[in-house]
Amino acid sequence: MCGFVGIVGVEPVAPNLALGLSAIQHRGQDAAGIAVYSDGYVKVHKDLGMVSKVLPRHIIENMRGTSGVGHVRYPTLGGSTRADAQPFMTRRPSIGLCHNGNITNLQELEAGLVERGIRMMSQCDSEPILLVLGDELLRIRVVDYTTEDLVEALEQVLARLRGSYSVAAVMDVDGRESLVAFRDPMGIRPAVYGRRADGAWMVASESVSLDVLDFEFVDHVPPGGLVIMRKGEEPVIRSVAPLPLKHCIFEDIYFARPDSRMEGGRILTRRRAFGQALAQQWTAKGLHADVVVPVPDTSRPAAQAMAEELGVPNREGFIKNRYSGRTFIMPDQASREAAMRLKLNPIDEIFRDKRVVLVDDSIVRGTTMRRIVQMCRRHEPAELHVAIYSPPVRNPCYYGIDMPSREELVAGDVPAEEVELRLAERFGADSVTFLDLQRLAQVGGKSVCDACFTGRYPIPLNEDERAFIIQQRRA
Repeated sequence: MCGFVGIVGVEPVAPNLALGLSAIQHRGQDAAGIAVYSDGYVKVHKDLGMVSKVLPRHIIENMRGTSGVGHVRYPTLGGSTRADAQPFMTRRPSIGLCHNGNITNLQELEAGLVERGIRMMSQCDSEPILLVLGDELLRIRVVDYTTEDLVEALEQVLARLRGSYSVAAVMDVDGRESLVAFRDPMGIRPAVYGRRADGAWMVASESVSLDVLDFEFVDHVPPGGLVIMRKGEEPVIRSVAPLPLKHCIFEDIYFARPDSRMEGGRILTRRRAFGQALAQQWTAKGLHADVVVPVPDTSRPAAQAMAEELGVPNREGFIKNRYSGRTFIMPDQASREAAMRLKLNPIDEIFRDKRVVLVDDSIVRGTTMRRIVQMCRRHEPAELHVAIYSPPVRNPCYYGIDMPSREELVAGDVPAEEVELRLAERFGADSVTFLDLQRLAQVGGKSVCDACFTGRYPIPLNEDERAFIIQQRRA
């Protein structure tokens, strides 16, 4: 999972790119970078670290250009070196590009590029997108690309790529500096675009990046579609290879900021609806509570809605260390466990002698929840229940979320009818309640990818592709 921004029509563009990336820093803390475009030349600066470290003032002041793209990285495929950071660039043709998602047929793409005499310089799956795009454009002509050339090239690119991807790039199209955005045919990974009063255009992984820079939200980049943006003009929108939408439901559950807008609407509203559905399911089990406590921070809207539905107080039961980071996206299990010990401190008065419901977004490996329950038990609640506003994660994600193998998923091999009882015993909770698949569909709709819960993968993978992705993540 990563995040990107792209802007055209701002002079200089680099400070705006840095601000836009800061708004989506939650999408990746491993690496950051920007590419600016001016007079046909691409200039890139990227490195390991967060936006404030990689893009200090003196770097931004030296990145001149009126268009560009930027990226924050959370690696789910490829290495974690500076060479794997984004954006990437080519000189022939001159393009700067970054992406969010996972390309599942990376080995196949790399082999095809080698046959064309083209070598990758990184392990990142964004680079082959750029190289395949450049190769297809060069098959058409060597310079002066038109919109029709780009559409023709993109038809071949989308046919060759498998997996999830939303892409932002800067290049010349029709003799003009252009910001280009496209998505995989099912729109698994998000991308939105908007305009500003000065004629500038922006694309981003989440709408909060538009908000911080006073861009008005216009629309989502269409699945399998192409959007070309230029300063002071209406965007050119072409449908290239669309399929029915399969937006990643885990964006709504966990990853996106609550003030962002995605295909299903405002994330905050979605999470409240999940909380209401969870309360109905929890009540149907005959359980009772004195207080609802969210596990910071993602679960707050759902916990509030659940408490309102149950008619009990919603209380902040934990003080969170704001500098601990998100344990889910730490690079390894040891880091996640150490971060958990720094992250949360329970407040005794909220827990002692109370029937407490802990509300969280999901349980993946189980490390975080086990530790939280252990911490809370020290404060002697009368009862301690766990309520999760998503179903059990039972399958790995190959499309950009770090759920690499069933063996690492705490619910992966547990029979469905036993999962709540087994995990309650494992965590030391009085009960565990997961939102069921029926209620998930009622809230989330059917135009979603829910493979991590159901095992229904919208884009099939062969065994070699599965094994390669798992091996890469373990390495």
